[in-house]
Amino acid sequence: MALINTIREKSGVAVGAVAVGMLLFIVGGDLIGGKNRLFGRDGNVVGVVNGEKIELPEFTAALEQAKQNFANQQGRPPDEQATGYLRDQVWNQLLYKRAFQPEIDKLGLSVSDDELVDLVQGDNISPAIKQAFTDPKTGQLDRARLTDYLKNLDKLPPEAQAAYRNFEASLRDFDRPVNKFNALLKNSVYVTSAEAKAYDVAQNAKANFRYLFVPYTSVSDSAFKPTDAQLQDYLDRHKGRYKVEDGRTVEYIVVPEVATAQDSAELRKSMDALAQQFRTAPNDSLFVRSNSDQPYNHAYLSPADLPEKLRQQLPLTVGQVYGPYVDNNTLALYKITGEKTGPKSAARASHILIKPAGTTPEAKATAKAKAQDILNKIKAGADFGAMARQFGTDGTKDQGGDLGWFDESRMVPAFSKAVFAASGPGLLPTLVETNFGYHVVKVTAPKTNKTYQVAAVVKAVQPSDATREAAFGKAEQLVADAGSLDAFRQLPAKDKTLQKQEAKFVTRDAQTLGTLPGAREIVRWAYGFSPDGGGETKVGDVRKFDIGDQHIIAALTDTRAKGTATIEGIRPELTAAVRNELKAKQIMGKLQGKTGSLEDLAKVAGTGAQVQTAEGVAQGQGTIPNVGSEPDAVGRAFALKAGQKSAPIQGEQGVLVVEATTVTPPVTTADLKAIRQQLVQQRQQRQDGLIYEAIKAQAKVEDNRSKFF
Repeated sequence: MALINTIREKSGVAVGAVAVGMLLFIVGGDLIGGKNRLFGRDGNVVGVVNGEKIELPEFTAALEQAKQNFANQQGRPPDEQATGYLRDQVWNQLLYKRAFQPEIDKLGLSVSDDELVDLVQGDNISPAIKQAFTDPKTGQLDRARLTDYLKNLDKLPPEAQAAYRNFEASLRDFDRPVNKFNALLKNSVYVTSAEAKAYDVAQNAKANFRYLFVPYTSVSDSAFKPTDAQLQDYLDRHKGRYKVEDGRTVEYIVVPEVATAQDSAELRKSMDALAQQFRTAPNDSLFVRSNSDQPYNHAYLSPADLPEKLRQQLPLTVGQVYGPYVDNNTLALYKITGEKTGPKSAARASHILIKPAGTTPEAKATAKAKAQDILNKIKAGADFGAMARQFGTDGTKDQGGDLGWFDESRMVPAFSKAVFAASGPGLLPTLVETNFGYHVVKVTAPKTNKTYQVAAVVKAVQPSDATREAAFGKAEQLVADAGSLDAFRQLPAKDKTLQKQEAKFVTRDAQTLGTLPGAREIVRWAYGFSPDGGGETKVGDVRKFDIGDQHIIAALTDTRAKGTATIEGIRPELTAAVRNELKAKQIMGKLQGKTGSLEDLAKVAGTGAQVQTAEGVAQGQGTIPNVGSEPDAVGRAFALKAGQKSAPIQGEQGVLVVEATTVTPPVTTADLKAIRQQLVQQRQQRQDGLIYEAIKAQAKVEDNRSKFF
């Protein structure tokens, strides 16, 4: 919460006013919304929970409070992405309150006057108040500040007083009753001795067994072509696995506003002209502020921190303008405005690192001998860069061993000591040993403590107005040509510069579309909320959207409703699952009734069958090394007697036959109290989330947010 940072910086009555105001996020909208229906209209209903409406004024007020909290905490207003997150947060808070209220009312949970006083200023202070009035120096509740705030409450502005009363009412009527409700359920958690013993066995009993594994991949996919009837049958038998939410599939083409070669050339001309002006500018910092996309930096930089283009020009001359240089999608001019001796030295070096193959003295000796041989060859005339590319073992080998510029703190001490002790450039006569291995080192620029003040004019290459208009016109023509879904899909075939992308089954609350950020408007359109108030969006509809510097031609290609997925929606996944079932049936048919060793059965199963041994497998683990998750097979291993084989098992990854070897039971103490306490704590820790999800699942929720956001 942002109030913590605020309280740490300020004190007194004003602090209390700010703090309590920021505690009111969950109830911030009640003064305007909530039970006040002055502004309520059916057309402004953002959602309905258990028959109670969440109206737009209430939602908006709570959202504005959340935005204010964000701004106070981050020092800036929320951007579009953060605002989307805050909308979800506000929705969940309002839903939470309405979903729990009927349960609280049914149980008659309440808070007495004495209990409320205890929560605000007694021995059991509310965590929210305790957090707001904690002394940052001691980490303890500052009761004097809290008391001072409460005593002077009537002197605060009316809106601050109302805000506190609202918080106090929420504490009495909702927050504390919810805590009691959760406590009732959490304290009902109980673990029997039988459960504790079963848990101990599942975690600590170990089995050793041999197994025959016939992977499904050993059978060709082409031999099995599942029919729609088989797919539907599988889906009907596994509906629980394929529950889905509302979804919309959108195909889209992006026409970006990208700078052209002509735009780059025009900027180059402009930068050339700026370079002339920069050389004679009377005030360099003002010139940068007037002409650069980046702010002026008055710091002095060592060669290790200079832009690479300037490092290539060392030593630099004060007053000279360097550039313009191309750097990614920018052009930069640099003017050296000062030079002085800095506190740190910088140097440049290249190296060839030879790492020992192990930690033994023999391994180190071998690596050292190899490094010494390389050093000797370079001394005899071999090219350092070529040797680095041939023998180097780290990421610098492709650059001929070049480490670039660095100060003494950036390298390990032994390496830095050797480089910065050099009086001039050249190959160091001896190897340098570090914890990484042995280095052959060449100092390419000896240490210097010179630093430079650099005024930089940096401009990004931007599309011109003509380029932007051309992109807009192209997008307009594309949407005009896409009169149908088929026509839309033909666009990339006609223009090879276009790329069609697909976002499958986008959720109703999505902020992005595939890899496309800031696409909320397109998602709302896909769900039927047209930006211009048009009719419902149908499959096959095509529309153009302008988002930032991109024009998107989007087509709605599929929809799905909440519930069980359809065959078409998950056909590839269903096909793979049914194909594995058919493979399992074929493999098990070969093995059924066959006797002999696992090796004999492997011959019957055919190519790809393998016999392996698994050791120390835990019952609760459910996985077999080198196979994967196979809980049925693991369970059979614990149930079989030594030497006994199972019938063929249809597993997740293939068909298995298990032959038990040994089962080692856990060393269980007679007292299972510790295990029971562990399980109780684990279950209680999950209760808050599980309770909320259960209450939410039972609540009748109508979510209309897409109509507004």
